[in-house]
Amino acid sequence: MHAQLSAKRHISWVTRWIGFRHDTETQQSNPPKIYVPYLWAFVGSFSGLAVLQAIFGQSAYFIERGVPPLVASYGASAVLCFAAIEVPLAQPRAVIGGHFISALSGVIFARIFSINNLAEHEYRLAWLAASLSTATAIVVMMFTKTLHPPAGATALLPMLEPTINGLSWYFLPVVLLSSVVMVAVALLTNNIQRRYPVFWWSPRKPAPKLPVSQETAKPHSQALPVDRPTQGPGS
Repeated sequence: MHAQLSAKRHISWVTRWIGFRHDTETQQSNPPKIYVPYLWAFVGSFSGLAVLQAIFGQSAYFIERGVPPLVASYGASAVLCFAAIEVPLAQPRAVIGGHFISALSGVIFARIFSINNLAEHEYRLAWLAASLSTATAIVVMMFTKTLHPPAGATALLPMLEPTINGLSWYFLPVVLLSSVVMVAVALLTNNIQRRYPVFWWSPRKPAPKLPVSQETAKPHSQALPVDRPTQGPGS
């Protein structure tokens, strides 16, 4: 029995860092202090953006390939991943899927419009490619339920940012790695005193309501009459 309890505690400690909570633990948990969201929003966003810049800005592998230290749209993702952690737009499916879909859309439209060397040439139809890229990415994110607002900027970058444009298809693994790192940091920082994610793939369906019994459903006007004492013949 002791071994089983110990194993359950270890499993519970591990699953805590991926957002899993028992129903009893959720109900019995005290509300967080007022400063907790502000503290961990600062720590998490600072850590997430710092780790990304350490990976892409200090690694010779990425520097040689011209990868920027940080894809700008992840600054907006930090707002959701660390300050609005319970909204569907901030869950891992939206962060990873939304950015990847948008990056793919951006690279495809950059190739369709032959926007290949943005650093040295100006393209008159870059505005059209950028608009089509983001509009397409939004529709695909809606269809796949991976809507993530900061990813709209990711779809623009291959047509507007020379450094990103120079990466071409290599932009896709950069975005994928950035999203995974951002979610990993969110898992570590948000689960110390809070909970993240609320769900991984789809939100949990609420429990069905129990049917109301006919007795409780009766209106007060249909209540049984109150027995009154009968009066005697001489009254």
